This record gives sequence, structure tokens and C-alpha cells, in this order.
Amino acid sequence: MKLIGPFIQALPLTGLPLKGALQDEMLEVIPEAGVLIEEGKMLACGNFNDLRKQHPMADVEYMDEPLVLLPGFTDCHTHICFAGTRSRDYAMRIAGKSYLDIARAGGGIWDSVTKTREALITELTENTVARADRHLKDGITTIEVKSGYGLTLESELTMLRAIRQADLYTKASLVPTCLAAHIRPRDFDGDEKAYLQWILNELLPAIQEEHLCERVDIFIEETAFSVAASRPFLKAAAAKGFRITVHADQFSSGGSGVAVEAGALSADHLEASKEEDIRRLAASDTVAVVLPGASLGLGMHYAPARKLLDAGACMAIASDWNPGSAPMGDLLMQAAVMSAAEKLSTAEVFAGLTFRADKALGITRGGTDLQAYPCRDYRDILYYQGRMKPSFVWKDGELV
Repeated sequence: MKLIGPFIQALPLTGLPLKGALQDEMLEVIPEAGVLIEEGKMLACGNFNDLRKQHPMADVEYMDEPLVLLPGFTDCHTHICFAGTRSRDYAMRIAGKSYLDIARAGGGIWDSVTKTREALITELTENTVARADRHLKDGITTIEVKSGYGLTLESELTMLRAIRQADLYTKASLVPTCLAAHIRPRDFDGDEKAYLQWILNELLPAIQEEHLCERVDIFIEETAFSVAASRPFLKAAAAKGFRITVHADQFSSGGSGVAVEAGALSADHLEASKEEDIRRLAASDTVAVVLPGASLGLGMHYAPARKLLDAGACMAIASDWNPGSAPMGDLLMQAAVMSAAEKLSTAEVFAGLTFRADKALGITRGGTDLQAYPCRDYRDILYYQGRMKPSFVWKDGELV
């Protein structure tokens, strides 16, 4: 048994609703706090001195500086398994070139596909571990990781194997997702229906045979896959036992409606969501995942986070860390900057980075992923807009 503390403040983020708007007054703030942990499970969070008296035999991991304790964050949408960069794309974008201009010049998703296909599994594993470890240092203890830069049977399997191997070498928890339905590859001989059927018939059975992942994603967009083709694909993937998530409403509306119809765990992006889409998401169990990193990287407006929460949706915040539209990968900074633009409370941001993000992945954490910030007031964390990082991070109760 171990007692960690004392902390100037601890915010357990328990007892808050999964859906809808939150006020900061709803946050439980425990002063002079400690956490009691045994065998990787949190037994109690309360006054440090009281816990020490109640459990005199507990080992004490003493904190001798002012700290504010939070649960570890979850990044429920990333693409951190990739090779190469797309800095040329970014230079063209900020110089005023369009998405189509960049694609015609050999950039875009296909550029990352080409570089990732050329990479060895060892390189992909090392890249993923390095990015996951950077996230972990920033207090992000659970990370979803997508494939989708392979788009052939062997390349997609290689990506998912690399993610599985990376999970063994980082102390962060990695949650793999198959995004073979990212775009239809240029070298595939057939239309979108044929490609999606190939995923269902060839790729997903191979993934299940190796137990590589339990989640399937699809990019529903004019430049990717149509609403009409996506509906039967998601239904068939779900029938095979996969959990569903959707890249939805990034540039045009329609994808979030398909996500709700399919019973998807989440609909992610939502920058182009309309009032009807917002109402539909709010009335469903599908988590609305907003990706401020993509808005910053593309120079476009944010998803309507305030409207989603006011309508009653469960809203999570993720980084979309990828080599093209969201290369920064700084989740806290992105969430803090978006909170100023969308007028999100501190409670809404913290919920969107923890238990609401967990719901987007269909997981429930045990409460011993923790992070402590070098401040005396929890409001300082967003005040510094991501500049302040945690001094300590615990994974499963162990300091990392």
C-alpha cells in the first residue's frame, strides 16, 4: 500500500455527468490531498494527513513542492504511427495553396502512405514509441493510434503490428484502430465499394486472426468515402465484432449522421457539422470528438464545441496528431487555445480530456493514471495555455 502526497489540490473528476455542459462549480477540489494506492488500484483520495493516520503502515511517496493533481489525460484520436513528414505540404498551405494544389504536387495523405510503406516495422515501432513517450511526459497516459498509411494488406498489418510492439515498449496504454478506409489508394484496381469490400473480406479477417485491433474507422468525406458506401461498410464491420468510429463532418456534413446510425463509439472532427447534426449527436450515445489540432494546422475554424455541449452531447477533445493536418501533437495547448475561442469551462476541458475521452474509446480506467502540475490552483493549468506541463506522471500507480 502506498500513499502519495500531499497535493495543494486534487481534482478526482468523479461524479460529473457524461453528457452536456459543465460549470467549474461542479468540480470537487480536495485541498491538502493524498491518494492511497494498492496493487495499481486507487483505494481513496482525500485529506493527506487523515489518510496517513488511517493507514500508518502505508509507504509514503512524499511530494515536497506545491502541486495540483489530476487524472491522466486520454488522447482518443491520433495517427502517431507513420514515417516521414509533410513539411513541404505545410509550407505550401501557409503560402496559400489549396488541398487540391498540394495533392497534385504529390503531397497529401498519399505522400505519407508512400513514406510509411517504405519504412521497416522497426522504424514504425520506434517512431510510435517516441511519440507515445512524449505524450506520456505531457500527462497523456492512454493514446488511441490509427493505421491508415498502409492501404495494402501487408502494409496495414505492418502498421498494426508496429503499434502492438510499441505498446510493449512504452508505459502509455495504446489503443489500436484500423483506418484502412482512410482514402482509396491510387494503386487499387476498383471503385470505393470494391475497396471497402476488400477491407471486409481480406484485411479485417487477417487482423482478427492476429488479434491486432478491435476498432475500425472510416473517413467519410467527398475526397474519401461517400455516405452511401460507408453505411453498409460500417454495418458489416460491426457484424464482424469490431467497434466503430468515424472521421465525420470535417469539410462537409453527413458523416456524423452515419456514425449515429451505425451506433459508433465516436464521431470525430465535426468542423462542418450543422445544427441538425449537433442535435442528432446530442440525442445519441455517440461521443462528439473535436480536434483543435487539425483546425490549427489547416487554418480553419474549430468544431462547434460550445453548441455541442449546450445541446447535451458528450464531447471529448483529441489531438489528431498526424504528419499532415495536425503535426504539433500538443493536446493540452490545443485544448486550452480552443477553450478560449469556444468559451469552454475548465471543467468541460478536463472532462473532455479524461472520462469523456475514455467513453469515446469504450474504456473505463481504474483511477491510478495521475499527473501533477507545478502550481497552487487548478485554474493555472489552462491559464498558461499549455505552456505548463506536469512535473510528475503516474501510470497504474507507478511514477514514470
